[in-house]
Amino acid sequence: MVVIQLTGGNDFMNTIVPYTNEHYFDARKKIVMDQSDVIPINDTLAINKNASSFKDIFDAGNMAIIQGIGYPNSNRSHFRGMDIWHTCEPDKVGNDGWLGLALRELDPSSENVLTGVNIGQGLPRAMAVAGVPVTSISDLETYGVMNSIEKQKLKEKSIQAFKDIYGQAIGSGKVSEYIGKTGLDVLKGADMLNEVAANYQSNVEYAENQISNNLKDIARIHTSDLGTKIFYTSQGGYDTHANELPTHPKLIRELSNAISDFMDDLEEHNLSEDVLILVFTEFGRRMKDNGSGTDHGSGGGARFCLVKMLKVDCIPITHLLIQEIGNMEKIFKKYN
Repeated sequence: MVVIQLTGGNDFMNTIVPYTNEHYFDARKKIVMDQSDVIPINDTLAINKNASSFKDIFDAGNMAIIQGIGYPNSNRSHFRGMDIWHTCEPDKVGNDGWLGLALRELDPSSENVLTGVNIGQGLPRAMAVAGVPVTSISDLETYGVMNSIEKQKLKEKSIQAFKDIYGQAIGSGKVSEYIGKTGLDVLKGADMLNEVAANYQSNVEYAENQISNNLKDIARIHTSDLGTKIFYTSQGGYDTHANELPTHPKLIRELSNAISDFMDDLEEHNLSEDVLILVFTEFGRRMKDNGSGTDHGSGGGARFCLVKMLKVDCIPITHLLIQEIGNMEKIFKKYN
């Protein structure tokens, strides 16, 4: 499973556009996608043409667009929104990440430090559970221990000293043991990943941007068959209070092209039926624009699930879409 977080609150109304809905055009005077800006998928909804790669994936039956997702009593906070999606606890502040709990079930003994891998800085809260190792990689090319030491013998001695220091902590108390195990897990993961970059081969040419690079690194690890079950990565920049039209189209173009390249890479390695991609964001944006952007909305908007052989030929959900205009007025429109 590959989870992609769109950080900042994606404007799903300008991603999956209600291009025949009068309320959309009434509410958006500046930040609007007209019919020349979209690619219809049915009589009511269209994909922003900047995300045209999604249309190709959708037409192949390999993408589901799931709408109307949110949680009650939203306060439109990035932090609370991410808390809820990462822990699946809408009524309280949760401690355990939902993916971390899944990792614990997948590898109860924590034998493989690469069962869960995050491509990016830090550790996503969704993957955080006490005692569950997760490897975070900001750059696969430079990932490792003592990489700044050029002389091989000196590097080997330094790594051995590192192992000895952390090994001594095992069995000397809970805190010390936790620190020691963490250090040894880092070494173990680095050893396993050491040959990934050198062994990876692909005819797919990824673009040079962050989300493309991250998905390429995921492909490199997954095709190396290191036992990773859950990958996580993110794409930032979606908090489009201002300058949305130059910013948002660029982001969704990079995202859709990166996912398309990633799926092509999996296909080339005969792995396309083994991977589910989930794309989510903390909330959507408001229906009414603010002049050059859109402010925080109260819904999660659309989610994307992508996997070969999904074989959906329409949006697979009947729902009541709440179109929010400002803070006050709500218009209810039956879709599908």
